[in-house]
Amino acid sequence: MRLVFSATGIAATLVAGLFTSATHAATHSVSSPDGKLTFQISDDHSQPSYQVTFNNKAVINPSRLGFDFARAPSLRDGLTISSTQRNSADERWQQPWGEAREIRDHHNELVVTLADSQSKQAQYQLRVRVFDDGIGFRYEVAHDSARYITRELTEFAVADSDKATAWWIPARGWNRYEYTYKTTPLHDAAHVHTPFTLKNKDGVHVSIHEAALVDYAAMTLNQRRPGTFISDLTPWSDGIAVKTNGQFNTPWRTIQVGAQATDLLNSRLILNLNEPNKLGDVSWVEPGKYLGIWWGMHIGKNTWGSGEKHGATTERTKEYLSFAAEHGFDGVLVEGWNTGWDGDWFYNGDVFSFTEAYPDFDLDAIAKHGEQVGARLIGHHETSGNVSNYRDQVADAFALYEKAGVRQVKTGYVADGGNIKRIDERGHARFEWHDGQFMVNEYLDNVKLAAKHKISINTHEPIKDTGLRRTYPNWLTREGARGQEFNAWGTPPNPPEHTTMLAYTRMLSGPMDFTPGIFDMSFNGLGDKTNRPQTTLAKQLALYVVLYSPVQMAADLPENYLARADAFQFIKDVPADWEQSIALTGEVGDYVVFARKERKRGKYSGKDWYLGAITDEQARSIDVKLDFLEPGQRFEAQIYQDGPKAEWKHNPYDLSIQKQIVTAQDTLTLKLATSGGTAIRFKAL
Repeated sequence: MRLVFSATGIAATLVAGLFTSATHAATHSVSSPDGKLTFQISDDHSQPSYQVTFNNKAVINPSRLGFDFARAPSLRDGLTISSTQRNSADERWQQPWGEAREIRDHHNELVVTLADSQSKQAQYQLRVRVFDDGIGFRYEVAHDSARYITRELTEFAVADSDKATAWWIPARGWNRYEYTYKTTPLHDAAHVHTPFTLKNKDGVHVSIHEAALVDYAAMTLNQRRPGTFISDLTPWSDGIAVKTNGQFNTPWRTIQVGAQATDLLNSRLILNLNEPNKLGDVSWVEPGKYLGIWWGMHIGKNTWGSGEKHGATTERTKEYLSFAAEHGFDGVLVEGWNTGWDGDWFYNGDVFSFTEAYPDFDLDAIAKHGEQVGARLIGHHETSGNVSNYRDQVADAFALYEKAGVRQVKTGYVADGGNIKRIDERGHARFEWHDGQFMVNEYLDNVKLAAKHKISINTHEPIKDTGLRRTYPNWLTREGARGQEFNAWGTPPNPPEHTTMLAYTRMLSGPMDFTPGIFDMSFNGLGDKTNRPQTTLAKQLALYVVLYSPVQMAADLPENYLARADAFQFIKDVPADWEQSIALTGEVGDYVVFARKERKRGKYSGKDWYLGAITDEQARSIDVKLDFLEPGQRFEAQIYQDGPKAEWKHNPYDLSIQKQIVTAQDTLTLKLATSGGTAIRFKAL
């Protein structure tokens, strides 16, 4: 047996530690740079386990490690620590776009080699990195022969679990990630997706997730014993969890920890555990804002398929492009332009063509018009879950878009649960999960191919985000949660607490294309018993700051923006790329307040700040100190907030727009109506 261990991904500034024998040592630990967070690993009884403490109190009790394989010995018992190595890093790196330009990577690392207690032969390494905001650890395995993983045995045994609260969505159901979040005692969270957020009896907030998910199955969490969650990998259609050649690194298993809820929002752990940019020059990757021929289909005004109500026509697209250019938007998304949408497309992904347009959609004429007015077409590929049909055409499809000047493509994989269709090497249809190893690779292959055509990707019905935007910066954003469209036809629509939940759960993994900005709440009537956004108008504005995405959609129809031009001004002003982001205050599922400083890019000077505050069904008054503003600088606060009579059910449009001069020494009192919000531009003077 040949064993090769790689230190791939260690930052250039790591200081190599001493390689020490641990033959007689049962326990080793590594702490965060500030000393508050500690990871400890033990080989007691030849069964490797770890535990985590925060401020000297247990957060994760002793939890087991290891694997079960098909037709190969398990790596769970009979293992002892044979050696350790310590390293540390403190460096800063820059994102080409993001919620912050500069990221600090400051961590301490422990690498532990686990060996067979009898033969003393190394079996795997566990690499652990501890930051002030959390912990990441991964397995590094190297064997000569193939290893098919049937189970990963990693546990997360939550301390004092009977007193903990959890926020979660179910895993591996009929849907993907498009559920409303539940708030329950932790013991009621049976089988959950990650990020999985919880709060213990001491008020410590924890999020369990993973980083750098590549060529591996997504991790869900299954509560087998009260308080103990075991890694439950999403399997292939044949039941195998992960297929390897024997040499592999798992994704990082991550545990973000904070004394308060906003500490999770301010964490950069997931990004820091991903590898640096592999694409080289990515100046062609452009964040921005867009409109779309999209919402009209959801509310029944238009159709995706051809006919009298067809949305994706040449004339309508030109009108949208002209409107976008006039109001400072970068592009227009057009769905339903290509053949295959007629009929029951949801169940028939075989019929989609990704190069053949409907007769009433002239791609060349549209591209020429966009170039003339100064706004680009944003492409769309809906696979309906038939990835083999898409793979056969995608190279030609990207080439067609590249020729037409398309820089961004929204991809879609609409298919329930484990109904992603692929054709195997024997020509047989197989049905996989969205988050199994096959699709993990499929999504990433799509992003890599797109990069060759200088195209960026916005994935819908995606695999969950694990920070790969750092490594592949053209993977701009994705869906991966219940988006705005559920307000048009969902049963039920998204409740008032939904976006305040997303901030502390789904958004911890990375950007989301939620598609905010609905101005007409009454397309089906008002009240709470119909499909409509269950928010005020001010909250729709605030979502542009709270829910981060490097491409933000103004989701409503152009005529609805013209009807409320005063409110539309905020959407026109707010950027989608940030120099700095700070979560100021909030509680999970209740409310959240974010401040973000614009990044200098294009028309943005890099001097202005923006603030977004949203609440659930409860009206709130929140005092916000403006000490995030630059000292000595005066700002004009352009405030868009709920009016005195605003409430989401029957009076969502009551909007107050005010201006006042402020400095970093001031405090603003934000008045948020039921399911309301406040959006502020701080314009530097």
